Amino acid sequence: MNFQFDLIEDKVEFYEAPDLKELEKKINAKIEHNKAILLTVHHVSHQMHLDENGRTYYSAVVHFKAKK
Repeated sequence: MNFQFDLIEDKVEFYEAPDLKELEKKINAKIEHNKAILLTVHHVSHQMHLDENGRTYYSAVVHFKAKK
């Protein structure tokens, strides 16, 4: 049996939450998971939206890259 492993070089993940604290908690948890596969945060982009009822809604995009 022959195994071949391909390393993940780039990974983009999307997150959403009703408040910043929850969004930060989700992102921090995924940072720890991605460290296990040797990925580090390259860039983070986030936005805040208001829905039709005036409630805030937070989203983020995190770009992970392989450690070199």
